[in-house]
Amino acid sequence: MALMMAEPFVHPALYYRGEREYAVATTAFIREGLEAGEPVAVAVPRPNLKLIQAELGPDAERVRMLDMWQAGRNPGRIIPAVLRDFADRHPGRRVRIIGEPIWPGRTAAELPACGQHEALINLAFAGRQVTILCPYDADGLDPAVLEESERTHPELWGRERTAGYAPLTVVDGHNRPLPEPERADMLRFDRSNLADARELAAGRADRLGFERTRIDDIRLVIAELGANSLDHGGGSGTLRVWVEEDRLVCEVADSGHITDPLAGRRPVDPRKAGSRGLLIVNLLSDLVRIHTREGLTVVRTYFDVPVTDVPVMDAQASGEP
Repeated sequence: MALMMAEPFVHPALYYRGEREYAVATTAFIREGLEAGEPVAVAVPRPNLKLIQAELGPDAERVRMLDMWQAGRNPGRIIPAVLRDFADRHPGRRVRIIGEPIWPGRTAAELPACGQHEALINLAFAGRQVTILCPYDADGLDPAVLEESERTHPELWGRERTAGYAPLTVVDGHNRPLPEPERADMLRFDRSNLADARELAAGRADRLGFERTRIDDIRLVIAELGANSLDHGGGSGTLRVWVEEDRLVCEVADSGHITDPLAGRRPVDPRKAGSRGLLIVNLLSDLVRIHTREGLTVVRTYFDVPVTDVPVMDAQASGEP
């Protein structure tokens, strides 16, 4: 069915039950866009990507296909690296995207970041000629996730406008203190020892079996967060590092306050000078959680521990920094 487009940006949620219903609804949305001459992209988990490709047949070659398990592993990466990346490649044209950032199996740590992402899409694309359809597995997801989707999407696909649409309420609702770890290595840093903070995180990653390139990513993330603390967070900060559910967690806290809800989610032209620290953090991390208020910002980054012969708990228990 055709969507009502009174506003330039259209952002419906699709509730589906079962593979057949999913394939029919998503491919109808895609073909409607192709027939209208719109560039179309699909970013959904790999099994659903295969369903869509099979249903589209030869038309799949006309669509940009992305595995959201990879592209959207960190929800904070989706707006700049998936949605904006595609839309910005087609200036002056309406584009059509299917984005499925929430699926059964998302962890309790990931779901708040997913909810904030879905809410912030509305800010990131306000006034733009973009249609983004977000599928939700009505059988596999918790009812609370579906309830929240009505606050982050102004309408439901094929049904009606949502009565509780309030995206900023969702953003603010998930901006809360993060659970405390049982134990963590800690280092207070300023301009004199930021290198020590980088090496604390890199050393833990090395003992956990991360590849050298990934250790360099972690070192860069800590460098960017540390630089933000020095420049915008009072000139110093605190790094904590620990392992949580097969993830290396690196947290930087300082006395700054992030007031821009889209900080770290806007693509940056590499030819232009300017801060891009949080964007780099989002692009390199497997998950990013942020709590910010007047006088405090906590940025917690997560990195999936590689499967190795080194037991994660043994590596964590090391008394070395």
